[in-house]
Amino acid sequence: MAMKGPHMHQRLEQVFGYTQFRPGQEAAISAVLAGRSAAAIFPTGSGKSLCYQLPALMLPHLTLVVSPLLALIQDQLAFLHRHGIPAASIDSAQSRDDVADVMARARSGELKILMISVERLKNERFRNFIAQVPISLLVVDEAHCISEWGHNFRPDYLKLPDYQREFNIPQTLLLTATATPQVIIDMQDKFAIAPEDVITTGFYRANLHLWVEPVSGRDKRRRLVEWLNERQGQPTIVYVTLQKTAEYIAAHLEQNGLPASAYHAGLPNDQRESIQKRFMGGSLNCIVATIAFGMGIDKSDIRNVVHFDLPKSIENYSQEIGRAGRDGAASDCLVLANRDSLNVLENFVYGDTPEREGIARVLEDLLGARNDGQWEFLLGPLGDLGNIRQLPLKTLLVQLELRGLIASRYSYFAEYRFKFMLQPHDLIARFEGERREFVQALIDTSSRARTWATVNFDAMYQQYGAERGRVVKALDYFQEKSWIELESKQTTEVYSLLRSDFDPQALSTELHEYFAHHEATEVARIHAMLEVFSSDQCLTHRLARYFGDDNAPEQCGHCSVCHGQIAHLPEPPELEPLQSRDFQQLCGEFIHKHRDYTGQPPSAECLTRFLCGISVPLFTKLKARATSGFAVLEDYPYAQVRAWVQGML
Repeated sequence: MAMKGPHMHQRLEQVFGYTQFRPGQEAAISAVLAGRSAAAIFPTGSGKSLCYQLPALMLPHLTLVVSPLLALIQDQLAFLHRHGIPAASIDSAQSRDDVADVMARARSGELKILMISVERLKNERFRNFIAQVPISLLVVDEAHCISEWGHNFRPDYLKLPDYQREFNIPQTLLLTATATPQVIIDMQDKFAIAPEDVITTGFYRANLHLWVEPVSGRDKRRRLVEWLNERQGQPTIVYVTLQKTAEYIAAHLEQNGLPASAYHAGLPNDQRESIQKRFMGGSLNCIVATIAFGMGIDKSDIRNVVHFDLPKSIENYSQEIGRAGRDGAASDCLVLANRDSLNVLENFVYGDTPEREGIARVLEDLLGARNDGQWEFLLGPLGDLGNIRQLPLKTLLVQLELRGLIASRYSYFAEYRFKFMLQPHDLIARFEGERREFVQALIDTSSRARTWATVNFDAMYQQYGAERGRVVKALDYFQEKSWIELESKQTTEVYSLLRSDFDPQALSTELHEYFAHHEATEVARIHAMLEVFSSDQCLTHRLARYFGDDNAPEQCGHCSVCHGQIAHLPEPPELEPLQSRDFQQLCGEFIHKHRDYTGQPPSAECLTRFLCGISVPLFTKLKARATSGFAVLEDYPYAQVRAWVQGML
């Protein structure tokens, strides 16, 4: 157990330059240093990261931080390096040499903090490595992702308690800004955290002035320009839903004398980094962004956050406005509200619900597992088989695990190949006895091209009895010593089939109902947000109550409702009745393509997604985006389009 008390305060000042803790920090850090698991649930920008950064310096072994986004990892690493804290990350963008260097530093005890994505824990080579490193603390950033009740459920997070046990990590620290009471209970249960070690500081921030202004779609751009002109030169983030909207609005602001840049995941990395650097440095004051921007951004003087489009949920809204006013100064948060973009938000949800027939195809593939009960697959082709997006496919796999039908074993790269950095006979000569025979067999069984040799795991097992794990460890060792250059590709997932006594049709119906329920919950979450925005009660109070904070004042005095402005959200423009549309003209080409490729006509669900412009794996194969009719009905409610399509079939 680490020492605390005066030592904790000394480290706070000496390393981080702070003279006192912010609310909740000392309680969370004290729990960790006392050897207990804890959860820190603080508003965005309230200093959650310090709750692991300071203990990491005082705990005897490595602190392993799991984070959902590379941007979060990079920003936190930059902060740690500025303060002289030995920290590193392992991610897919790094070179082999960089990864080997980080692993060596972790093994030697030099590193205090290692940051990874949750997916890294499924990697065969990483698991072999991390099992050899003593770990004091597992930190789960954005911990609400573990809850199916949360707004950003990540199925891989459900495996984290298992990983904690597997790697003998004695305690965990959960960090989040957006957990409802139900999500907090879920997090507590999964990591066995005592109620007294769940530290919440409340969601009320007196310096944030919340405004919801009802504006019709055609007036939004004019109102945005008008509003920003009153705040010229102030650091501002304008949030939009789609990448194309970010580009369009940034250009519109520029045309109206307001310098702005679009920021979204579709831009090249170097361009995104340049925009972010300019914004952080103050040479650019306005960014028009999708939610790709802001996670981990540590800029204290953002004065305005504008939602040009509706946010995806109350949780997203809370997280996004939380980027304003971190310095404590008054800041404005404006929603330009109407119902025009409601369909776009709902379509994100509908696209993640797999069809029952697709689930059944995945289950049939599972039942066809090898005789030894091992089910091996690549996620891409399995998603293609079921026409299921990657996130819902991972959710499906976790549901099968929770039902006791399968167990995740590991993932591995299907292909390993290496290039000699010294002569093969020199490599062999570095070993003696049985190890020399092993290396000789590895070289002899590998198929050689001009430069690269590809490892034959089957031949190594059949001819030498060498298990795959030993071969991979040897290759990693050779790479570490710079004797070979190693490449690996095609991540293969390996599961064990625990039970095969299920009816795939009945189970696919049950699982489809689970996804349909989740779909309904997510759509309801969107409508709950609209209800808050159009409420006649104080917005700040409603927001705090949603997150279980009963200490916020009933009237903040600085939101639009407290100023007597209740938002009656305009309805979207009236659309042409679907009954007047020509079904064959809209869908004929796609139906023909679908039948040619699959041998079957598309289902009503498939056609609805096509007409609403919702991408699924099959559409890539069919080049659906280039097909007449794609997204032609994206302005219509999904349920309305589905009912019309069903009536046409």
